[in-house]
Amino acid sequence: MSAERAALDPRTLSGKECPGVETVCVDLADWEATEQALSSVGPVDLLVNNAAVALLQPFLEVTKEAFDMSFNVNLRAVIQVSQIVARGMIARGAPGAIVNVSSQASQRALANHSVYCSTKGALDMLTKMMALELGPHKIRVNAVNPTVVMTSMGRTNWSDPHKAKVMLDRIPLGKFAEVENVVDAILFLLSHRSNMTTGSTLPVDGGFLVT
Repeated sequence: MSAERAALDPRTLSGKECPGVETVCVDLADWEATEQALSSVGPVDLLVNNAAVALLQPFLEVTKEAFDMSFNVNLRAVIQVSQIVARGMIARGAPGAIVNVSSQASQRALANHSVYCSTKGALDMLTKMMALELGPHKIRVNAVNPTVVMTSMGRTNWSDPHKAKVMLDRIPLGKFAEVENVVDAILFLLSHRSNMTTGSTLPVDGGFLVT
């Protein structure tokens, strides 16, 4: 289950491309709406928490609105959606796997990213706590921590060669991640090939975190 905050647009998922996929559109910042929207979804055995917002402000200019929205979407929604899915798994006695999409920003300070970095740092610890408490129910929980990913948004935000060079100079492999790099890591953590892996944070960062 994966969604952007505003909505997962059904127009991006055609029946030909993804037969059998059912889309649910919901504002994950709205607790009651999310609860209602997901109440009839399932059963779910594999969950990917991929929704996030990045509202960048210098520390001295961080607003309450940016703080609340960021934590509501990047952290609180993960708790809520994961609770709903995990309760369903436990009720069915079914094993499962959850992957939280975190960021290299959880472990490195980046200018103007005070709130975003904080949400991702909290998400890494939440991942460990979920792994600890859900493990006895045979539910594994891990995180992936990508660098800049070349989505359409990533290409737009990092199209400035000077801005991109500052980040690329800190990545030993000298390149940003492609979408499939992150997808492959997520698929591994969802699969039985990682059935002894839980509570981990897996960098997909070209070595950024070793510098």
